[in-house]
Amino acid sequence: MTNESWQRALVELVREVAAREIRPRFRRLEPAAIAVKTSFDDLVTEADIAVEAALEAAIPGILPDARVLGEEQLARGDGSLDCLAEPGPVVVVDPIDGTWNFARGVASIGVLLSLIEDGVTRFGLLYDPLFDDWVVASRGGGAWFVRADGERVAVATAADKPLDEMIGFMQPNQFPAASLDAAYDASKTFGRCTTLRCACLEYRLLAQGAVDFAIHARPTPWDFSAGALAVLEAGGAVGFLDGRDYSPRIERGCLIAAASPAGLERLRAHLRAAGVAL
Repeated sequence: MTNESWQRALVELVREVAAREIRPRFRRLEPAAIAVKTSFDDLVTEADIAVEAALEAAIPGILPDARVLGEEQLARGDGSLDCLAEPGPVVVVDPIDGTWNFARGVASIGVLLSLIEDGVTRFGLLYDPLFDDWVVASRGGGAWFVRADGERVAVATAADKPLDEMIGFMQPNQFPAASLDAAYDASKTFGRCTTLRCACLEYRLLAQGAVDFAIHARPTPWDFSAGALAVLEAGGAVGFLDGRDYSPRIERGCLIAAASPAGLERLRAHLRAAGVAL
């Protein structure tokens, strides 16, 4: 199977599963269909479980040699991120990114899927299941916004800006206590700083040139591997506060995605000067 054919097959699979398992449940979830995982704002719904199960069952038919690693599988203790360091392809899935939003009827959700091979993200899909459109990226192949009718538009990040004109995403309350005040102080400098509580849509907007940065303190690969590839292929830069380049195998650190390499360095310097350390 060619790269183009399996990539297209994965996109169509995600679309079909979302149509069956996500859209019919949106704003129709019963309280019993929502459960708490680790804290009051870390939720899982019956839709998360159903989507992940459907993708896990179908992906081997498209990529027989790939392992499938899902967020909810990891939450149950049934998988390990160690496989990202092993040879061979791994398909990483976040069945519903923005579960809190989904559970509360907020239309800011996504499905994230990436193919990681030998520790490198080769393919990424950032899908909006409510509007049935997506950003897709492949390493060396660019990043594209695709509408439901198949129209494709190449995406590109925004021009570089000074800090006080930057618009982007950051959740200071994600940071540990030692950096909490510094993170809040750093966020006040930007032209606008907010959060959608959905990395899928935040990284889509960054890749499409609508915003200038996204800063996160919990760099889980299911949340960020697809988006990081899209931003890089759109002309942006992604790395950690401590100077490391992005890798889906890095699970700890302050992850910074920016519209340009110069912007990434400016953001690193700003956060460090504010006293953020992670």
